[in-house]
Amino acid sequence: MVTANRIKCDVKDMNLAGKGRARIEWANQWMPVLGLIRKRFIKERPLAAVRVAACLHVTTETANLAITLRDGGADVVVCASNPLSTQDDVAASLVADSGIPVFATKGEDDSTYYSHIHAALEFHPEITMDDGADLVTTILTKAQAQIPEILGGTEETTTGVIRLRSMAKQGVLRFPIIAVNDADTKHLFDNRYGTGQSTLDGIIRATNLLFAGLRVVISGYGWCGRGVALRAKGMGADVIVTEVNATRALEAVMDGYRVMPMGEAAKIGDVFITLTGDKSVIAAEHFKLMKDGAVIANSGHFNVEVDIPALEKMSHGKRRTRDYVDEYSLGDGRRIYLLGEGRLINLTAAEGHPAAVMDMSFANQALSVEYVVKNAKKLEAKVYSVPAEIDHAVARLKLDSMGVLIDKLSPDQEQYLASWSEGT
Repeated sequence: MVTANRIKCDVKDMNLAGKGRARIEWANQWMPVLGLIRKRFIKERPLAAVRVAACLHVTTETANLAITLRDGGADVVVCASNPLSTQDDVAASLVADSGIPVFATKGEDDSTYYSHIHAALEFHPEITMDDGADLVTTILTKAQAQIPEILGGTEETTTGVIRLRSMAKQGVLRFPIIAVNDADTKHLFDNRYGTGQSTLDGIIRATNLLFAGLRVVISGYGWCGRGVALRAKGMGADVIVTEVNATRALEAVMDGYRVMPMGEAAKIGDVFITLTGDKSVIAAEHFKLMKDGAVIANSGHFNVEVDIPALEKMSHGKRRTRDYVDEYSLGDGRRIYLLGEGRLINLTAAEGHPAAVMDMSFANQALSVEYVVKNAKKLEAKVYSVPAEIDHAVARLKLDSMGVLIDKLSPDQEQYLASWSEGT
């Protein structure tokens, strides 16, 4: 750990701050909803003296969220939610220009990753902000003494919400969490349009592949999978979907995609993209079937979706052929290419979601933090959805920022929808 400008932090290079500042300002131009919330926060200071630990991807968009919370009066500390997703120039700028302690470096090993989480916990947060639930998990397993200090928290992503709901079901969750991922203005847009665009962006940056004509296998047809499938199809790919959920598989068929088991898709796919939130979606039996030159990328939260230890065991050699591209040579001469060490390819090899879509996600984050602070005494130790009034407010503000007008129900229409007596 180091101290920069009297702020305790651990970042790659403080000399990168100028570049980071310019990129944070660029992202801010595309985040008008968060900007409106920030203006109100400056005036009202609803988070005055509240200690917030944000374990998120350290990107330009996250920087604008952290600045918004700070301007609302919060004492904010930031650490990374993924070892490969940190933008080092942004981390430096947050420390140098915004006075926000940051513990994150791109490419940090697992030991450093968790040491950074513990460094953030040294600030004794009252509010947690997670992207994957590693911060909450660390508190519950390694820092239980801090639990009485915590008012509650928020969770950004599907994987984290799954983990937190498991904690709640098992009775080990000790404070309330708002599942930001459940908000319509988050998962319908961030997961579909953000993941859809940024995943292909990361793969293309890493490989320079032409998607037109490739057989692209997408594992998981949730909102993220839908988004990637839509974008891959739009670029001319032959899209194949694998699923375990019959309803989602049927939807993929109705959307015009081929659906088959991974065991069949492995034989014909050129590019494989996992977005399930589960482990070993692509495993040893699938590697054995893949063609020479198959490319594998993950856009689910953790790198367990691809059974990397099995791939390592099967391989006779490994080399890095491009940034973020590892070539595994198998005994029969076939080569399999794993991108970004199996971690989130959109943040490992690219810049994550566009700012315009993160505007809605982080507006939900900021307003959910405010909600927890105001209502902590009434909330139980369980996972809550984002209140509908917050979700609707974000949608309205986003439409206003885009200059889009919509209709409003007349009193007669409202009465009709609330009644049952009128019929044929």
